[in-house]
Amino acid sequence: MIPGISIYEILTLTTVLFFIGVYGFITRKNLISILISVELIMNASVINFVIINKYLYPDMLQGVIFSIFIIAVAAAEAALAISIIINLYRQISSVEVKDTEIMKY
Repeated sequence: MIPGISIYEILTLTTVLFFIGVYGFITRKNLISILISVELIMNASVINFVIINKYLYPDMLQGVIFSIFIIAVAAAEAALAISIIINLYRQISSVEVKDTEIMKY
């Protein structure tokens, strides 16, 4: 572990990061801000995987392997979401959530 920093402090930090991401996801109206909030949520969960694995099983790497998998999925999700946002911007010249509803008609 990190000398001088307890697991409770790290878990408190990741909980704050997670709920900042949830708040941003719920309140933002811009698609890029929503994507950033989702990435913040995923990064908080990755840190939790690593810290809890290091605390419970310091000699095993399952948490790190799960974290690498989550990071790879997050990168693919971000690339796909950015490409969708770029295509939406080309069609309707806006990245606001309320403007994407016109795509239904």
